[in-house]
Amino acid sequence: MHIQILGNNQTNLGRPPETDKMSSVRSRVLPSLLLFMLISLGSDGADLGRQWCIADEQATDELLQQALDWACGVGGADCRMIQPNKPCYLPNTLKDHASFAFNSYWQKFKNKGGSCYFSAAAMVTDLNPSHGSCQFESVP
Repeated sequence: MHIQILGNNQTNLGRPPETDKMSSVRSRVLPSLLLFMLISLGSDGADLGRQWCIADEQATDELLQQALDWACGVGGADCRMIQPNKPCYLPNTLKDHASFAFNSYWQKFKNKGGSCYFSAAAMVTDLNPSHGSCQFESVP
């Protein structure tokens, strides 16, 4: 057994020197890691806890088209932004237009019992699908 006696100005407290080095590295790396994580969430963390309803990659085009027609028709989704020359028209794909319409419907009605199902054509995500000037709404 080895007993080490330290003077009052020494702070080792019997720990091996590697522990002090690791503490130093940890104190420099941890703040950087935390900053990186915050930046990854978005500059203000605004998307944290938010959800969107988007088209499921596995859904067939036929199912997506039927669900899109329903959402923009009797479903009551606001589909104006996916019309030509509007911010969410491009990319002009069935999946992208369906995602916008599904989300519009779900955000409008989710707190009143509406679902993000659309006959299995849709799914909920916590990744913001907004792109460029096309902003997908998210209601708490």
